[in-house]
Amino acid sequence: MGKKRRVFDIVLCILLIICLLCGCGSAAKESVSNGKSGEDKIQIGMCFDSFVIERWQRDRDVFVSTAKELGAEVNVQNANGDPNKQKEQIDYFIKKGMDVIVIISIDPEKIADSVKKAQDEGIKVIAYDRPITGAGADLYISFDNEMVGEMMGKAFVDNGLVNGKVVMICGSLTDNNVPMVCEGFERVMEENGNEILDVFYADGWKAEAAGDYVYEHTDLIEQADAIMCGNDDLASRVVYALSEKRLAGKKMVVGQDADLEACQRIVEGTQLMTVYKPIEKLAKRAAEAAVMLASGEELSEDELSNYYDGKKDVPYLKIETISVSKDNMDEVIVNSGFHLKEDVYLNVPDMASN
Repeated sequence: MGKKRRVFDIVLCILLIICLLCGCGSAAKESVSNGKSGEDKIQIGMCFDSFVIERWQRDRDVFVSTAKELGAEVNVQNANGDPNKQKEQIDYFIKKGMDVIVIISIDPEKIADSVKKAQDEGIKVIAYDRPITGAGADLYISFDNEMVGEMMGKAFVDNGLVNGKVVMICGSLTDNNVPMVCEGFERVMEENGNEILDVFYADGWKAEAAGDYVYEHTDLIEQADAIMCGNDDLASRVVYALSEKRLAGKKMVVGQDADLEACQRIVEGTQLMTVYKPIEKLAKRAAEAAVMLASGEELSEDELSNYYDGKKDVPYLKIETISVSKDNMDEVIVNSGFHLKEDVYLNVPDMASN
């Protein structure tokens, strides 16, 4: 009996082991099946112009973080200012079968065909911060660029510039925001009798070109009461060149983006104002819109206007901007956490306690 009992126990153990193995196999198969959830996530491709300008890194971080919170995955590509490389990156995203492609355009003409190709494949295309002329994107999301120009002009006027003289050092004309900013600025100048002595466009938004302009046009700069700069990066080289000519602080300078160095210049007195564009709001809203478009949802018509891109009316989602001077630096920049107070007032610590 003892021997038969042992045989029975052995057989029973074998059967139990077989059952366990079968169960594990089923569990493993179920695990593999459930592991496909990553493939079902919304896939977003994001093409940046470059990360040379300080703000683009903020845009990237907020966009990616928000998209991940919404269950989407983001593939970020950096074209380093090369329009041909950006075209290759968009084509790569098309091959990868992205659901949405978000583009900070370098040269719209270079990528218009790729945008159409993406849309033909059922991929939604968002023009981020810069319109893509003639491409018929599914959405254009940016700041109110005419208002940006108006704020720059109003800062000069509020500081006493009436019937004065101005030089405009603008960004690249391949950036279709530039004409909109210029239009808003020029309108305010005309309304207040200010003469525009010259308009210069910095190719590729290269800051050194703005500095070179100041060095090469000394007579015009000396005549001017104020210099409008397309962004704070251009303003940085302009103010540097002015300082070498002992004109820093004597010529009013404005820019946009609220870069840290620009905020430092404002409290120091070498730059009059900058336009703060709530990048976190823009990037967050763009990520939300991308996920909605990928999911077949429509954006609320109440928050949309239209932008004619030369081909069709593109839905335009505008984000409001804020003019920042030394008077509201703490309220807008410091209190929002955009820059730390000790960083803004690094070179004028006595002012930080005011």
